[in-house]
Amino acid sequence: MLTTHEQSREDTATLMVGIGRRARAAARPLAIAGTERKNAALTAMADAVRRNEKSILEANAIDVANGEEAGLSPAMMDRLKLTPERIAAMATGIREIAELADPVGEVIAHWTRPNGLAIQRVRTPLGVIGVIYESRPNVTADAGALCLKAGNPVILRGGSDSLNSSAAIHACLVEGLKAAGLPEDAIQLVPTTDRAAVGEMLTGLSGNLDVIIPRGGKSLVERVQSEARVPVFAHLEGICHLYIDRSADLDMAVKIAVNAKMRRTGICGAAETLLIDRAVAPTHLVPILDALRKAGCELHCTAEIVTAFPPAMLATDADWTTEYLDAIIAVTLVDGISEAIEHIETYSSHHTEAIVAEDEKVIERFFNEIDSAILLANASTQFADGGEFGMGAEIGIATGKMHARGPVGVEQLTSFKYRVRGSGQIRP
Repeated sequence: MLTTHEQSREDTATLMVGIGRRARAAARPLAIAGTERKNAALTAMADAVRRNEKSILEANAIDVANGEEAGLSPAMMDRLKLTPERIAAMATGIREIAELADPVGEVIAHWTRPNGLAIQRVRTPLGVIGVIYESRPNVTADAGALCLKAGNPVILRGGSDSLNSSAAIHACLVEGLKAAGLPEDAIQLVPTTDRAAVGEMLTGLSGNLDVIIPRGGKSLVERVQSEARVPVFAHLEGICHLYIDRSADLDMAVKIAVNAKMRRTGICGAAETLLIDRAVAPTHLVPILDALRKAGCELHCTAEIVTAFPPAMLATDADWTTEYLDAIIAVTLVDGISEAIEHIETYSSHHTEAIVAEDEKVIERFFNEIDSAILLANASTQFADGGEFGMGAEIGIATGKMHARGPVGVEQLTSFKYRVRGSGQIRP
């Protein structure tokens, strides 16, 4: 069992300020570390994760047992539980991050002014990043590796329910830093379950924290957004919609609907609301609902759908604004793409929406008129993932509009500066 620092509020404040100072001290050497050194650290981290699979699983077993005793929901337990396959995927994700192009130093744009000044816009690390997350211990690896690749020190504050697992994974990340001769304080894990630690991070750790990324439930994210004194990359919740248009191929619609909801119900990209064009209800409704029901999904539907499909339950107003993270989906009929867009814009959290359609004009309207971070046509919402986008991994899906939107990968963890070269110019 991991020994944590259970301290008074004053002791926690002292602990967190120290963590912030050490992270800031690691910022400059990490920002100027070359690509080869960062990649060497990442490769060593991936090796350490595979080598320490047994200890990670043992630590996770403690967290899982504690979670079961605490009565965590099935969705939370799914996020918490690690398996050999998930650990292997974690290591693979770290290796994929190592293979990505290094964003630091990339020239984003360049131009020359009439007076001869040559101007470049160049990517730089953001600075010290704080990541506050719940349940998912794999975020420890994803966040640590992504921040390292982008040249940023990171302070990780995982949930109390996953602290043993996160500590075991963090130890592997530190091994990688040591092996590459990088500062161990470049990736720090907050070693206390005291909630006051979150409050200290929200204040900015005496100016040592540059940005916060929350990844968790609605209450956590809302707290971070309302109390943080530093910039926040917000990911509020994933109320994701799937719309089946009248031009949709039935077999494709059935396949995508089942996958979007049931592949992994506890992830933020799982579909929570299904919209079906009333024009194809006679042909598409029952086959889609029957496939979902056979896959183990509970159906919360409007009265007209319950009449057509009696195994369904009657939906309430709350169903349209609920992120279930479970084998439950809300279903309603809409009169074509216009009503589908209206429903999505009314109830969506602006995370991910998908359409199944053969009509390209309908798809273009869907893409142009819906303001969500990720839009898909004829593909499952479960592809809302940085790894699936070729980013190696992600810290989360940002649903805000400032700086980062959608999967937050290495490029989104950078800022930029301007480099201007002259030949003796002075301003008149």
